[in-house]
Amino acid sequence: MPAQFSRSASPLGLPARPPRGVGDTPYALIIHSHGAGGVMRAFIQYIAALFDRVEAVWEGRATRHTVSLVLIVVFFSALVVIELSRQGVFDGMAGPLGRVPTNHFYAIDVAFTLFLVFELASLVFGLATSVSDAAAKQFEVFSLIMLRQSFKELIYFNEEPITWSLDSPESREAVQLVLADATSALLIFVAVGFFYQLQRRRRFTESAEELRRFIAAKKVVAFILLLVFVGMGGYATYDLLATAGAYAFFDAFYTVLIFSDVLIVLLSLRYSSTFHVVFRNSGFAAATVMIRLALAGPRYVDGLIGVGAALYAIGLVAAYNRFAPVLESAEPEEGVVDAKSSGDGDTEDPAAVQGPAV
Repeated sequence: MPAQFSRSASPLGLPARPPRGVGDTPYALIIHSHGAGGVMRAFIQYIAALFDRVEAVWEGRATRHTVSLVLIVVFFSALVVIELSRQGVFDGMAGPLGRVPTNHFYAIDVAFTLFLVFELASLVFGLATSVSDAAAKQFEVFSLIMLRQSFKELIYFNEEPITWSLDSPESREAVQLVLADATSALLIFVAVGFFYQLQRRRRFTESAEELRRFIAAKKVVAFILLLVFVGMGGYATYDLLATAGAYAFFDAFYTVLIFSDVLIVLLSLRYSSTFHVVFRNSGFAAATVMIRLALAGPRYVDGLIGVGAALYAIGLVAAYNRFAPVLESAEPEEGVVDAKSSGDGDTEDPAAVQGPAV
């Protein structure tokens, strides 16, 4: 009879490779006997555990303090470098230093852009939690992007301190865009508040084990997206320093988010194919498409599309809360879900699942 081997020796939960000469079963056959499905589940669990460790570091207090310190240092460094450029220190230099602007308001754009990058990283980690909470986080980041655009208009005021006149078309346009972008950001902020207020906790599966598997699968998607995020950020930095290019990082990343949202919708079908759940998750993916269109849209129109997308998300949640119980009653018995009267997001926490829905 072949010798028994410990499963603990492999990080993926596979049987450990037997010592040479022990037993007569090839290692490939042991893996085969473990089952392809078991290997995949073990791999997903391994990536999910790795993701949890990275998320714990990112969400820790030390990281938040470090991020704040980095933003402050970058902001003041940008001010100093811009002032040196104003004094002609970098005149005639080649490379990035020769392209340093002379307007101090560029320092605000640099610091705010870096802040948005950190917020996008938090968004990636949020994808592994509630689907609706992840959608809300996308609108939060988009509202900050609109505020960044309003700050960015300050670079078109060439004089410091700022002076402008209605007789100047450039100044008048810049003021109008500051008002339009800031107002759009405020409206989206209010919409996000209503969005959170309307959410209700609902279980879309009766099985705690299936829920854990779904969360683990989403963590794999989020981990892959995190790698893509780092790669895109590296390319954007290289493009800026080497060629002075203006890589549309946020536009490109929201395009990637569309694919990740659709992938999560497809993954959810494995655990729940009820119409109202699929429609809601697909609707959130459509909201991401609207945000992407807003980012690519012309000025003024981008804010209108963003506000419209936020109102659409509110309508989606309100309709789901109102009609999901009706649609649940028309589903087969295994599609029944448990509705909670309180909470601010759909429950995807295994600890919240305590037996079959009633």
